[in-house]
Amino acid sequence: MKSFIPWIGGKSQLRKYIIPLIPPDTKRYIEVFGGAAWVLFGKERTPGQMEVYNDINGNLVNLYLQIKNNCSALQKEIDWLQSREIFERYREDILENVQLTDMQRAARFWYLIKCSFGTNLHSFATASKNLVDPADELPLYRERLKNVVIENKDFEQIVKTYDRPKACFFLDPPYVETERYYKTRLNCFETADHERLKAVLRTIKGRFILTYNDCEFIREMYKDYNICGVSRFNLLSPSVNNRGGV
Repeated sequence: MKSFIPWIGGKSQLRKYIIPLIPPDTKRYIEVFGGAAWVLFGKERTPGQMEVYNDINGNLVNLYLQIKNNCSALQKEIDWLQSREIFERYREDILENVQLTDMQRAARFWYLIKCSFGTNLHSFATASKNLVDPADELPLYRERLKNVVIENKDFEQIVKTYDRPKACFFLDPPYVETERYYKTRLNCFETADHERLKAVLRTIKGRFILTYNDCEFIREMYKDYNICGVSRFNLLSPSVNNRGGV
């Protein structure tokens, strides 16, 4: 199953490597930096396994909640007319935190994702897009999210809340030196956050799968752990290390 949205750092290319790493005896599967949830949507549901989706971006989490809890109403709220005027009005509504219902905010936020250049939420993409099929497919995602716990918390709080001996955390934080791409998503990661993440993972009872760009900073930080390198093309910037992920 594909994700219903494009999102920076999405794991559409890498999930075929990630999903087989999830231990078969996992009782709790937690996506700590959920984003587009490519791994969650790609993995099979295991009977009796708890699944948790978390992201720090409240607008993104609200979109997931509306799909899960108010799918039909969200379909009616969405206006897929591809228009720069609508895009700019919706962008102002979101950025200026205009008073909206959760449903209105979810519809506007999804519109910005679908109609922005590179999903940056700011620049209107002039190329024509098919904006009808995603809304028609929403019930499929409602069904997949039916038993998923959806959270909007800092990564450290999520890890500490759901940690158990047979928990498996999938963590896909902003990559080193690409943090600027996440600023419009209210998820600005600093060096101290990378270090804080390492510190909390060092203490868990469960297991974790962690994805990063391949750089010396990360290799040194996690030198005592099993590292698996995977090559892929990085679209973020030619100035950023493009050797893939670890």
